[in-house]
Amino acid sequence: MDQGVKIMDVSPIQIRRLESADAELYREIRLEALRCSPEAFGSTFEAENARPLSSFTERLVSGAKMFGAFQGSEIVGIAGLIVRQGLKEAHKGSLVSMYVRPGLRKAGVGQRLAEAVVEFAGQHVELIQLGVVSENHAARRLYLRLGFVEYGVEEKALKQDGRYYDEVLMAKDLKAG
Repeated sequence: MDQGVKIMDVSPIQIRRLESADAELYREIRLEALRCSPEAFGSTFEAENARPLSSFTERLVSGAKMFGAFQGSEIVGIAGLIVRQGLKEAHKGSLVSMYVRPGLRKAGVGQRLAEAVVEFAGQHVELIQLGVVSENHAARRLYLRLGFVEYGVEEKALKQDGRYYDEVLMAKDLKAG
């Protein structure tokens, strides 16, 4: 066998809703996401690392509806849905906190996570929105393939280490066609 060839583990990926019992796994991958891609999230590693495990448990119970991608018992990706509150905005949701571990990017994990969130959203809202850093071309292409439409840009949406990042605003009408 050729020593230069790396064998990729092709264990099946399972997507499921995260529950309170998953809080430790969720905390681990959330902190990794904030550490590895700080420009992509509104929160920071420092702020969330200081929070107790119970705050991650609470988030899973009463916050965003989070989904995890699992390869065996290892969590390899996350994405969530936040449903807006209030009578006039309850028809809208936001796809949030999308992150896939670098070793599994371009393997379809992100697409499967986003599809799971969109499918779940279809049972609860009419419109799903998201914001993605303008320079994240791979994520933008994924969302376009899934039927999201770019409708605007929020300039200087996030600031990380003195640098501004624009966010492309995207939406998908779940009641259309």
